[in-house]
Amino acid sequence: MDFIKKLPKTDLHVHLDGSVRIPTIIELSKERKLALPSYTEAGMMELVYKERYRDLLDYLEGFRYTIAIMQDDEALERIGYEFVMDNVEEGVRYVEVRFAPQFHMNDNLDFEHVMLAVNKGLEKATTEFNSRREVKSGKEPPFYYGIIICAMRAFGRGLSTYFDRFLDSHRYSPQDRVFSLAALELVQAAVKARDELGLPIVGFDLAGAEAGHPAEYYTEAYHYAHKHFLKKTVHAGEAYGPESIFQAITDLYADRIGHGYHLFDKRMITSKKFDAKQKEAYIKGLAQYIADRRVTIEVCLTSNLQTMPQVKSIAEHTFGKMLKAKLSTTFCTDNRTVSRTTVTEEIRLALKNFDINPRQLRHCIIYGFKRSFFPGTYLQKRDYVHSIIDYYEKVEQEWAIS
Repeated sequence: MDFIKKLPKTDLHVHLDGSVRIPTIIELSKERKLALPSYTEAGMMELVYKERYRDLLDYLEGFRYTIAIMQDDEALERIGYEFVMDNVEEGVRYVEVRFAPQFHMNDNLDFEHVMLAVNKGLEKATTEFNSRREVKSGKEPPFYYGIIICAMRAFGRGLSTYFDRFLDSHRYSPQDRVFSLAALELVQAAVKARDELGLPIVGFDLAGAEAGHPAEYYTEAYHYAHKHFLKKTVHAGEAYGPESIFQAITDLYADRIGHGYHLFDKRMITSKKFDAKQKEAYIKGLAQYIADRRVTIEVCLTSNLQTMPQVKSIAEHTFGKMLKAKLSTTFCTDNRTVSRTTVTEEIRLALKNFDINPRQLRHCIIYGFKRSFFPGTYLQKRDYVHSIIDYYEKVEQEWAIS
């Protein structure tokens, strides 16, 4: 574990509202007079942020308490700051933190204020870490971050004041048209904030229930992102099959895929036009395209185990098949608090449950840096990746000697 912790790492798929420190949840809830199932860390871990969950709905319950406290700029700044500090202390040197700003918009906070508050915390912690002696001297690599904006496939009424107002002002049928328009408004605001406020908004994501909300409904928003040089990732293959991943790549131009768990599961193909042999060919062609184009899969081992009762152990995860197919994969937490995990722990689980040699481990970790949506120029990113590789080799050599 010490060796893994020392290695430079990334987390390209991590939700801010799923990664709030439990003591912070308790403290801010008390200050804001919000009810919790327990006001002790042990109680919250027993009742809400558990090791295993019954299903996805049980897993999502924990977000109710984090979103509730993330409704003012002070809380958003603090949570952003603590998020970076938690990452750097375990050797993570680059993150792309994602969240849905619409969950935090209210009468006092519009989109820009939400983004500025979160970024203020992220930037403050980044500056503090990069000012440490070991970083300034070049002994350790600096920390960088990007922000990914999440559109939602579906909302529940009352999740955000903003979305209630949106529903009241747009009368469309079917309901998915409302969600697609909300996604378009969101990506337009994201591009504006990136270009006019200079915020490191590096990507656009589509999250929420896959079943019943196909990716093709969100082509307008993703076309806008594509035409404005905003990189793209999509939650796909988490709760739906290969067809969802296919749509993410072909309709939404996805540069990366979030989860991708069901990529190889022909039972999840719903189209009636395929027989068994055609389904196998479809999956083979899709996997080959992903491998050839280096569409990176953001693998979240613990999270998938927790939200899919049918998966009994990490060893059953399709990450093993991804390795055999030589796909570009990277280790991610999904939600540090809700899944009670870290990037270090995700790598430990992978090494324990799959046949991964040092070369494969290095590839998976370095892919995270190479396939990141780094906020700087290509040359800056290339120089940074080279420095990470040098540091990785240094750590390997030090541990080989010891």
